[in-house]
Amino acid sequence: MPLSFVELGEVKVIQEFRGKEDVKRHLQDIGFIKGEEVKVLSENKSGLIILVKGVRVAVNKSLASKIMVA
Repeated sequence: MPLSFVELGEVKVIQEFRGKEDVKRHLQDIGFIKGEEVKVLSENKSGLIILVKGVRVAVNKSLASKIMVA
């Protein structure tokens, strides 16, 4: 399921990334790595605040929809 569909407070594991290679590289550069746990901390109309590797990261919903989690 895409990260954009995860409920607040849920912890999921990153499975894969969808999109162009530059998008995948950008996600990895900001800490999103396959096998890493992520937690949705908050949500608003423009995006999500995600906890990944102990760091809070803001991502818009379009980018979050390219991160597949389980």
